[in-house]
Amino acid sequence: MKGAEIIVKDLIKVYRLGKVEVQALRGLSMSVKEGEVVSIIGPSGSGKTTLLNIVGGLDTATAGSVIVGNIEVTTLPTSQLIDYRRKTVGHIFQTLNLIPTLTAAENIELPMIALGLGRGKRSERVKTLLEVVGLTPRATHKPDELSGGEQQRVAMAAALANDAPIILADEPTGELDTTNAKIVVDYLVKISRELGKTIIMVTHDPNIARHTDRILRIEDGTIKAALTPAQILEPTAAVSYIDQLKSRLTDIDAQLEKLDQDFRDGKLGGDEYAEQRQRLKQTKAGLQDELHRMGVVI
Repeated sequence: MKGAEIIVKDLIKVYRLGKVEVQALRGLSMSVKEGEVVSIIGPSGSGKTTLLNIVGGLDTATAGSVIVGNIEVTTLPTSQLIDYRRKTVGHIFQTLNLIPTLTAAENIELPMIALGLGRGKRSERVKTLLEVVGLTPRATHKPDELSGGEQQRVAMAAALANDAPIILADEPTGELDTTNAKIVVDYLVKISRELGKTIIMVTHDPNIARHTDRILRIEDGTIKAALTPAQILEPTAAVSYIDQLKSRLTDIDAQLEKLDQDFRDGKLGGDEYAEQRQRLKQTKAGLQDELHRMGVVI
């Protein structure tokens, strides 16, 4: 099955933490063409994974719409969401969901068993997918006998098992070294080119994002910029991204100081103060985590 167009319009997601509401997505809109490979970059806590989960049917929106092909995901009842996740979306996660006691081939076959596909068709498709991800010689190896990059390629093949038109990859290279990360993202692009799949990849690494067709930068729950790969140049992109994160940390510290002063001056009520401070602290923690993952000591 070829890829599907994805249209996201005015998407809002609000979480409640006790009495405090946290708005993860703030009227986000975007579109991805059929067969396109799009990466989404941005600091931790900016809404990247929330967006992916709503598009993938793993979470529900507070408001707005998501249309994948001819399916309006945001209006599907729970029973139909299960079918949507099985047939329309292939998920690839940073934390691999491979069964350690199964071989690479058996892990790839598992989603097809859940869908009720016959043994003959399963065997044929496993063989094809192992070829697609370059792992035919490793078919009988279990996850602990494979490198991190090979394990992620098995996860890719498993995501393709039921021939879903869209693939959603959440930090698929986050745990990999530079060499294996490049191999994995190259295979993702290969999958799109050869099989026509639509792929959205969340990544914290601009140098991985530049291998995709288009880059969307998300910040505070909205899309702030749409970039071409040429606009993210190696190696300066990583430096500028780090500088951007540091600058946002400085801004948040200033906002926290002002917020505390406004509360002391009686300009804010207790609930409003607690809500705003919680949101800023969460964003700050996310930015600090992002910098730590990039090897920056703060």
